[in-house]
Amino acid sequence: MIQENSSLLPYNTFGIDVKAKRLGVFNDIESLRDLLSQKNEDELLIIGGGSNLLLTKDFDGLVLKNEIKGIHVISENDEEVLISAGAGENWHAFVMHCINNNWAGIENLSLIPGSVGASPMQNIGAYGVEIKDVFDHLKALHITTGEIHTFDAPSCAFGYRESVFKRKLKGQYIICEVAFKLNKKPNKNTSYGAIEQELVKKGITDPNIREISDAVISIRESKLPNPALLGNAGSFFKNPIITVALAEEIIEKFPDAPNYPSTEGMRKLAAGWLIEKAGWKGYRRSNLGVHKDQALVLVNYGGSTGNEVYQLSSDIIDSVKEMFGVTLEREVNIL
Repeated sequence: MIQENSSLLPYNTFGIDVKAKRLGVFNDIESLRDLLSQKNEDELLIIGGGSNLLLTKDFDGLVLKNEIKGIHVISENDEEVLISAGAGENWHAFVMHCINNNWAGIENLSLIPGSVGASPMQNIGAYGVEIKDVFDHLKALHITTGEIHTFDAPSCAFGYRESVFKRKLKGQYIICEVAFKLNKKPNKNTSYGAIEQELVKKGITDPNIREISDAVISIRESKLPNPALLGNAGSFFKNPIITVALAEEIIEKFPDAPNYPSTEGMRKLAAGWLIEKAGWKGYRRSNLGVHKDQALVLVNYGGSTGNEVYQLSSDIIDSVKEMFGVTLEREVNIL
């Protein structure tokens, strides 16, 4: 069923109150096809958890909310399990399901907001792990033909916080199901400094995957605001990847600048550090601002518009560019 003139406030974690001309919810492929048959000439927007979205205006088209659920094992052996999840499943709940079954590989991605379907689209990542590390395949519906196509990892063209679905195939497919290859004998990744420190603080020297997950959750909760309490979309900016030459210039001026290896001839900087150094951490402008504990996160204290948030992000980009010669890129999708 399609609703007319519906508020999108419940469907975005930034807490922006805009309206959609038409809104429909689907929980399986047949209901999705039925809704698409009623699309007419309307522009289309697909939303999952709404956690990586900044709405700057009313949407004069059809919004479809993905609520395809279900988790099942496709195959398994003594070493690995191939598990599939509906794109509408909550990501963190899916991570917890895997940990409860002692299937390893995504524990470092605990508490990331959003849905399973967004995970390959964004190639979500945290604390040394990205989706591409555990991804097997996904099934997506072609919007024009209604056919289901299967994409393996190479065909998804994963990059840093992106995939083919954010570039070449943007707006052409709706992800319905995602399959991951997880380990029954954990290959644990605790090399990220904050995780090691949290485990030491807890007195844990040989952690299991639940203890790693608990450490990640503790870190995230200490730094990142809960969208249910304070409107936000998580990390608003990507960590910039710049030339080694520019990185060396910055490090010469700021020896404490966090930087990490990237592709050949490139280095990755911490966007949060750049924003904080430029003086924005804890900044407030009317009902929006930059979070006091994590400069990567822009927050809506209530009643802000998407345009106001967008303008603040533009001011931050200009400021960082002027100070460091680095152009930040927004990670959230702007509508």
